[in-house]
Amino acid sequence: MRDSTLLAWRTSPTRLREDAAAESDLARAGYRDRLLTELAQNAADAAARAEVPGELSVHLDGRVLTVSNTGAPLDEPGVQALVALRASNKAAGTVGRYGVGFTAVLSVSEEIEVRSTSGSILFSAVRTRSALTDVDGADPGPVVPVLRLAWPTENRPASGAASEVVLTLREDVHAESLLAYMTREAPDLLLELPALVSITLGNKQFRRSERPLDSGLTEVAIGDDRWWQFESGRARWLVPVQDGVASPVSEDVLRAPTRSDEELSVPAILVADIAMQPDRRRVLPGAAIAAVASGYAEFVAALPPDQRVSLVPVPAFARGEVDSALREHLVAELRARPWLPTVGGKDRAPDRSSVVPGLTEELADLLADLVDGLVVPDLSGPRFSPALAAVDAHRIGLARITELLSGIEREPSWWQRLYAALEPLAVDAIAAEELASIPVPLSDGRTVTGPRTVLLGHDIDGALGVDWTRLVHPDASHPLLSRLGAKTATAIDLLSDPALRAEIEDLDHDDSAAAEELSSTVLALAGRVDPGTLPSWLGQLLLPSVDGELRGADELLLPGAPLAEVLVDDSPFSSLDASFAQRVAEDALQAVGVGWGFTVLRAELPTGPDQDLDDEDLWWETLDDDPDTMEAVRDLDLVEDDRWPRALTMLAQDPVTRPLLADRGGYTAWWLRRNAEMGGQALGLLRGPADDTFAGLLDPVDHPESAVLAAALAPATVDSNDLAQLLLDRLADPRREPTPAVTVRAHSLLAAAVATRVLDLGELRLPENVRSLTGALIDPADALVLDKPWLAAAVPHERLVVGSIETADALADLLDIPVTSTAIQGAVSSSGRESSWEREPAAVLAFATLGRTLPQGIVFVHSRLTVTLTGAIDAEVTVPWWVDGAGTVHCSASWSEQTWSGTGVA
Repeated sequence: MRDSTLLAWRTSPTRLREDAAAESDLARAGYRDRLLTELAQNAADAAARAEVPGELSVHLDGRVLTVSNTGAPLDEPGVQALVALRASNKAAGTVGRYGVGFTAVLSVSEEIEVRSTSGSILFSAVRTRSALTDVDGADPGPVVPVLRLAWPTENRPASGAASEVVLTLREDVHAESLLAYMTREAPDLLLELPALVSITLGNKQFRRSERPLDSGLTEVAIGDDRWWQFESGRARWLVPVQDGVASPVSEDVLRAPTRSDEELSVPAILVADIAMQPDRRRVLPGAAIAAVASGYAEFVAALPPDQRVSLVPVPAFARGEVDSALREHLVAELRARPWLPTVGGKDRAPDRSSVVPGLTEELADLLADLVDGLVVPDLSGPRFSPALAAVDAHRIGLARITELLSGIEREPSWWQRLYAALEPLAVDAIAAEELASIPVPLSDGRTVTGPRTVLLGHDIDGALGVDWTRLVHPDASHPLLSRLGAKTATAIDLLSDPALRAEIEDLDHDDSAAAEELSSTVLALAGRVDPGTLPSWLGQLLLPSVDGELRGADELLLPGAPLAEVLVDDSPFSSLDASFAQRVAEDALQAVGVGWGFTVLRAELPTGPDQDLDDEDLWWETLDDDPDTMEAVRDLDLVEDDRWPRALTMLAQDPVTRPLLADRGGYTAWWLRRNAEMGGQALGLLRGPADDTFAGLLDPVDHPESAVLAAALAPATVDSNDLAQLLLDRLADPRREPTPAVTVRAHSLLAAAVATRVLDLGELRLPENVRSLTGALIDPADALVLDKPWLAAAVPHERLVVGSIETADALADLLDIPVTSTAIQGAVSSSGRESSWEREPAAVLAFATLGRTLPQGIVFVHSRLTVTLTGAIDAEVTVPWWVDGAGTVHCSASWSEQTWSGTGVA
């Protein structure tokens, strides 16, 4: 072979130069950095041919690099391939077989020895150039074709090796750096060349092991690193694994089978059987990339379900034409093949799957039979959305879920679980709008569309059968419905609904089944409210009576009700059926008006006396404005007269009626003052035992709850003609002995009532006598009403009727007697010295000690002040002070001994 090559060069010097240039190009370009790669490929082919595990060993001794391998030894076709440029004897299923790739040795050496157990050859630049000196006209230039001429040698590989390549490194090659670079390449080569099981570089060894997994994957281990491998026709796919979790690669190159220059951006390492250019750096145009992609979906399907989506190529800029084509084929493969885990355990093709973003285990369980091919929750998070979109997995939003839920029938508890599962997804107004039409089960068994028209019960768990409004079934109630527009309703809200009132009013008195159904619902709610808070019209609720008829709740009494003991014998009340009463809570029955004690009527925003209360129209006339809320005790007019003590005790001790007794302006206290009797007297004409306003004139009420009844007793003022008449009569009654203070106070309050027009004087009957300051009963013709304070000392006290000086005229009008200032005239008959208030020490002292302002002006001081009276009294009297007709003040010199606080001089 050497002679034939030299002959060819001798006859064609051009060929010599072509061979030299071609070899140089391959060494410096195509195989410039592939020394270990190409030698490893040759070793892998040798191991495969010999069907033994391939082992490769690299040893550096000074400037000599030795690469040995196991497997089949070098044979004659192999030698021919080494010396025949571009004429590899590559066989099917092999990678290199000493073909063109062997040129890579020239990147580091010009003295190459290939030793094998079958024989050894030497390639030498020095010997080749020496051989060319005998060839006429042979001028290869600065570089000779080293690998075209081979010389046999007697050296053999080291023990255990089938072949050995010994390279004497050129001076420009850094040996240690070369060995370090090879060390970094070793793990990749073990991945790419499965015929090799180990690579040893100096004292460092890399060993590959494989372990088949139940999933169909193979676990590949090299040192501490792990990969999952899957073989599919013309490709092997590998993905790094850390702690049992696949770690997709972000960038790599096509390996065919060793690294090429075709950059890839797919998530897995690809080792492919694909047509490459001679230097194995680029894919040949038209290569079957689709065939390489085939089976990728099976690889993804073999991964754990929660890791599969990470192997989907998401949209990104391709690194080149091969990368772009490969990505397209992989995505197409993934779209149509079943690999995507769905609820229920079955793998589905993405184009036949549906993903609910943010799906949870709870929601998945609820939607499994509604959504076909529902992707498992582990793959429904936002980080998987781009990958699932790339393979056309159908995305289902909240609006579509709402559509799918329409018309289905489920238990209320199922809906509650659904609302709880959907709540984390309702994060904004858009999501809320998409759920606006979600079905909602009601307490009466219906299912309606949309939460905005329903009510959520508050503290009414277990209330069923509410058919007069859209109340959510208690087992389906959830806060999400409130966020979607549902309003909250308490038991009071539901029982105050006008729709319920209409339903009660429309009930047929002969339809006991309908009445029982409605009453069961209403009473279940009524048991959850505070006493006295429900509208009075609930008393129309039909309930069974003891006589077998349906009657309104407010027409019935509980069995053994104490109210029956105080009512008239012919009251319109009947008793509730005893068996029904045993089945229903007593507080619920009382809440709707069934009597035990007295019942409270409650009306919101009343506009007139239309509550069917006794004398309601008269009470309404006492009001200045319509009340916002009216509360009143019903059926007071049915109390037997001689049973009022017991009735009042019931009213005072019942926590529902007790507050109404304290409202003097309310109907209850007003009615009791006018109509309730104790000891034959109207309650409003009796005083509280602790109230001394009219002591001696009004009798104290004799009742243990008198303090609670205060607003239903006589007031500390005169507020009615009845009270005024009684006071006038009692003031004239010789059997009464009020103190002078009580008499004056009674006269003052009567006069104030006249002055403020509380009383109608035309309806009052005047007594025959009036009571004077001394307590004496005198003929009105002899009585005088004190209206000027200085006249108090001039008129005998037994003739004076005293009240308040300011309202003396009103008192005179009431009693039809004159005032003192018109009935008596007086003239000062003594002489006095002229002075002023500020000059009189005694006056200054008196007013200072009284805390009053010292008057200004003139005062006449008399040693003894006398006044001549005419009119109702004809006499000359001595007085401490006097104010004459001109308004001048006269006083006695002994005034410092008087009490000026009551004189009214200031």
